[in-house]
Amino acid sequence: MTADTPRAAGHGQKKRGVWIAAIVALVIVALILLHIFTGQKAKPGTPPIVVSSAKATLGSMPVILNELGTVTPVATVTVLPQLSGYLTEVGYQEGQDVQKGQFLAQIDPRQYEINKQQAEAQLAKDQASLDQARSDLARFTQLHEQKSIAEQTFTDQKFLVAQDAASVQADKAAIAQDELDLTYCHITAPVAGRVGLRLVDPGNYVTASSSPGIVVITTMKPTTVQFTVPQNSLGDVLQRFGSGSKLPVTVFNSDNSKQLAAGSLYAISNQMATSTGTVTLRATFPNDDESLYPNEFVNARLLVNTMQNAVLVPTPAVQTGAPGEFVYLVNSDDSVTVQKVTTGPSDGKNTVILSGISNGQTVVTDGMDRLSDGAKIKLAGAKPAESSSAPASASSSAAAHQSRKHKKSSDSDSSAS
Repeated sequence: MTADTPRAAGHGQKKRGVWIAAIVALVIVALILLHIFTGQKAKPGTPPIVVSSAKATLGSMPVILNELGTVTPVATVTVLPQLSGYLTEVGYQEGQDVQKGQFLAQIDPRQYEINKQQAEAQLAKDQASLDQARSDLARFTQLHEQKSIAEQTFTDQKFLVAQDAASVQADKAAIAQDELDLTYCHITAPVAGRVGLRLVDPGNYVTASSSPGIVVITTMKPTTVQFTVPQNSLGDVLQRFGSGSKLPVTVFNSDNSKQLAAGSLYAISNQMATSTGTVTLRATFPNDDESLYPNEFVNARLLVNTMQNAVLVPTPAVQTGAPGEFVYLVNSDDSVTVQKVTTGPSDGKNTVILSGISNGQTVVTDGMDRLSDGAKIKLAGAKPAESSSAPASASSSAAAHQSRKHKKSSDSDSSAS
């Protein structure tokens, strides 16, 4: 009797374990089935997507070409010596503004003055010979008329007069050359502008056309900006420019944060660069404040035309995808349709729609990341109450939290007492 009791107890425990496992398995299966059936029944429909929208409007849109340009001076002249000699004087200060004809530098003129004196002496000698030859020719002419001298003697005398006259002309040319050399010794500014840093110091021996020259003069005002436009935009520019219209050009600094100057287009290159498919344009600017500096990189904006009564939509509404450029068009049943459009110029804020939608139609401007063709939407402006109640709820929760915290603190103090 005593030996059977442990065996019976172990058998009972084993039986209870089997029942427990079976019950747990049944509960798990029931929960899975409940989740499957109730989950399918309770699955809600897709809520509408909250988006922002705007209506297409009619307005004017400037057709602007934004291009990278370079400030190109009207004249940049490197002043080179025309002859050789020692540089004895420099008459300018670095960075100084000079006028045309202003003194810049002096080359030692003494050698050229001596050359001029020699040429003048030679002229006097040849002039005397010419006078003597002419006097002899006058006497020989009388004798020739009287048949008193040979014909050859009379002819030779005429040739001698011509030779002496040519020598006199050569001497006069030599004197003129010496005078020109003396002028070249006194170097002056060929154009008005600003001189750069000094390239040679007094005391140096310079030669004709020696590099790097005496100084570089750059015309600061007026100045020009040179930029390129693509060949697809050239037709409109040529049409407007050829009709005599004045095309305004506005120049901004390299990061487009500040306008530097305003001018107008005045020249178009006669050839297109085949490697880039662009043509070079040049605009002129008064540059009275010298805000445009030579060789500076700038951003040039060329106003080609202004479109009137164009269909405008906010630029964020225009999307690019598989159909090309498109917008989400809002329908009357609060759904959207993918509408392919053809766009025109844009000023960053608005974009011209050439075809696809018309004035007054509504397009989605924000919240397009989850949209698809036919999706249901809800305009963001349709639920102002929810947006305003959210902060209130948050404030209430915060007040309740502070109240609970204060009550807990009071209870702790009471316990401590």
